[in-house]
Amino acid sequence: MDECFIHTTILALVSFQLIHTATSTKARAGILSTEHGDVLTPIFMPVGTLGTVKKLQQYELSEEIQADIILGNTYHLYLRPGMDLMERSGGLHKFINWDRPILTDSGGYQVYSLGDRRKITEEGVTFASHIDGSKHHFTPESVMDIQRVIGADVIMAFDECTPYPCDENYARMSMHMTHRWLERCFDQYAKRNSIHGHRQILAPIVQGSVYPSLRKQSAEYITRKESDVYAIGGLSVGEPHEDMYAMTDLCTSILPESKARYLMGVGTPMNLLECIDRGIDMFDCVLPTRNARHGLLYTNNGIINIKNSKWKADFSQLDETGAHRVDRFYSKAYVRHLFSVGESLGQQIASLHNIAFYLRLMREARAHILDDTFSSWKKDKLVQLAIRL
Repeated sequence: MDECFIHTTILALVSFQLIHTATSTKARAGILSTEHGDVLTPIFMPVGTLGTVKKLQQYELSEEIQADIILGNTYHLYLRPGMDLMERSGGLHKFINWDRPILTDSGGYQVYSLGDRRKITEEGVTFASHIDGSKHHFTPESVMDIQRVIGADVIMAFDECTPYPCDENYARMSMHMTHRWLERCFDQYAKRNSIHGHRQILAPIVQGSVYPSLRKQSAEYITRKESDVYAIGGLSVGEPHEDMYAMTDLCTSILPESKARYLMGVGTPMNLLECIDRGIDMFDCVLPTRNARHGLLYTNNGIINIKNSKWKADFSQLDETGAHRVDRFYSKAYVRHLFSVGESLGQQIASLHNIAFYLRLMREARAHILDDTFSSWKKDKLVQLAIRL
């Protein structure tokens, strides 16, 4: 039988296919298949919180730098533009004119970040809008319904993101509540089909703070739910990197090898490579665009603060070894000038540059996983990524 036919048939039957695990590491290459297209893993998902990746247009993401998938946020989209307009528009894909996969966060992290503007109970979370102070209520059921309306390809279960530090007793109670909420999420998910005509994957989330026994218990619990994506939450919230890596390694040793693993809210390029080495397939983080807006650029030679005076008369390309044309089209001196005069084009160029860098890093990692050179490549790459120019 034709190999191409077999491959296509497999992808039609399952949503995630593990292609290869690199020698002497847990680093993996795979394909997450959705009705809006395939996502080659490992992958970094640019964060489009309000239906836009800040400073970038959709055609730049899809045509210029070939992003396979972007992320939207339930909390923010619920408040603005609201679910009535979202449903009337045909869902987020049509509203923003994006025909590739989308993942939506459940809003759990945003609720966590509201601090004293929210109250958590067994029923759900009551919170005051950060926009106008109006009162709202999220439950596992309502969050499922909201994500049905938004229409993302991968939707997240509603969870509580525990703060760091937190004591073990609080982390334990929070984890058990997240598990009870997970049951309610799956019950509601089963009651209401996708309203935009495509399949949605509901992904459960591991919690447990930095306590190994809790992380183990949570990872074992969520795997009882059938999904093609399992997420790890509650990390990158202030804990030492060593704890992040240890908890990630522990969780991936328990989560199914045949399913995609998503580490939420992580992180720096070095964090990504370390966590790929520990078996993670999917990442998201606001860091590349947030840092770009403050003039921090990631390059193959190291990290640049483009606002520093040392670049004032440096007419070399942003990244001489970069694969994207924005790396070679503008000089460091010009981009520094744009920042110094407050011209928004500087932030746009920097944002496109950083997202392109992250996506290229993921493609390079995948290539080295497939040819079993990931470990040696990672070792050299980490040295480059740590350099401050």
